[in-house]
Amino acid sequence: MAIRIMGTGSCLAEREVSNDELSKYVDTSDEWISSRTGIKNRRIAVTETTTSMAAEAALKALEMAGKAAEDVELIVLATVTPDYYTPSGACQVQAAIGADKAIAFDVNAACSGFVFALNIAKMYIETGFVKNALVIGSETLSKILDWNDRGTCVLFGDGAGAAYVEESDKGIISIVQGSIGKKGMVLNCESRKTNNLFINEEVKPDYLYMDGQEVYKFAVRQCPKCLVEALDKAGMTADDVDYFVLHQANVRIIESVAKRLKAPLEKFPTTLDYTGNMSAASVPVLLDQLVREHGLKRGDKIAMSAFGAGLTYGAVVMEW
Repeated sequence: MAIRIMGTGSCLAEREVSNDELSKYVDTSDEWISSRTGIKNRRIAVTETTTSMAAEAALKALEMAGKAAEDVELIVLATVTPDYYTPSGACQVQAAIGADKAIAFDVNAACSGFVFALNIAKMYIETGFVKNALVIGSETLSKILDWNDRGTCVLFGDGAGAAYVEESDKGIISIVQGSIGKKGMVLNCESRKTNNLFINEEVKPDYLYMDGQEVYKFAVRQCPKCLVEALDKAGMTADDVDYFVLHQANVRIIESVAKRLKAPLEKFPTTLDYTGNMSAASVPVLLDQLVREHGLKRGDKIAMSAFGAGLTYGAVVMEW
């Protein structure tokens, strides 16, 4: 038995913000951003929410798979930017699309979230507890950014991607996951501070903090390592892979991974030039673009990998 993605969908926030436009508000420039990251544009939510984008992406995935929302049995939403502490974003998506039979909950593994959520869905289906699942990554990162910090605010964007999965004869071959909690504070955003009758302090909102150099070193080391491990488990090499679907954080990281795997850069499609880093949404959005615009076909071999806050990392090898 294998677990196969039968449909994908995505949703990007409508408002497009170029590097040049951003430079009117932030001390930066197109040259500074694009030369360091490969990012030229990003989408910033104005009317959209994490839930609304997730729901739209989910409906598109169901449409591609030819499935109805009322038949969905599990919804796992990966996000670090839910609209509410509670109810979960997954429960809100359930209500929005009418998937009334589904178990629904959120997963927080930051940029690795979609890979983690996909593995959860895989295990639910393999045990026979459910027959199918919607796996979603959705983020409104713009609401946790310090727009005076050019080291972080220029990097991120808002969007969602989704996949409908069910049992099949072919599909996911291997999955690798891991966490390095002792290094987690190099990329963090604090939640509400303790604030009650017995604390007399002014509470200020916290914003995303990133030690860019440490995160970069982690990514260029861990991403190829977990990809090789997943390929080994699948009995494959980088030469067998048609497409590497990587988390869209920085084009320099992607180039480094390609070099370490000795794989041609043409096998590494990207979206980050027009989406920026969308955390848990990056991998499923890229996957959806591959399906809809680049002719991904059944039988193609895909290796996905993501890395991010936690620190977390993961890789998936599958036959499409």
